[in-house]
Amino acid sequence: MRKIYLFCDAGMSTSLLVKKMQDVAEKHNLSVKIEAFPFVKAHAIITEERPDCILLGPQVRFLLNEMQEKYKDLGMPIEVINPVDYGVMNGENVLKFAIKLIKENEKNK
Repeated sequence: MRKIYLFCDAGMSTSLLVKKMQDVAEKHNLSVKIEAFPFVKAHAIITEERPDCILLGPQVRFLLNEMQEKYKDLGMPIEVINPVDYGVMNGENVLKFAIKLIKENEKNK
């Protein structure tokens, strides 16, 4: 089972996106665990859980470079969710993006 974790400022609006992503995953019988967390919990969750992909909400996109540098040795993709997809809560596009990142990461290992 792949783990896709979303981090945002407080975890509230991202939880709505997670629900939409899970609906798409269930519809296509994908074995994924998708969760949202407030950014303040990121370090503990990332180091303990070792997700396959980390997506940042647009409101914390300024942390992207710091996160990529801090966790580069863990070998997981870390990217920002497309602001348009986030704004309209397009769970399908965000899930496709996460899966693409996971596959590219596995291919490059």
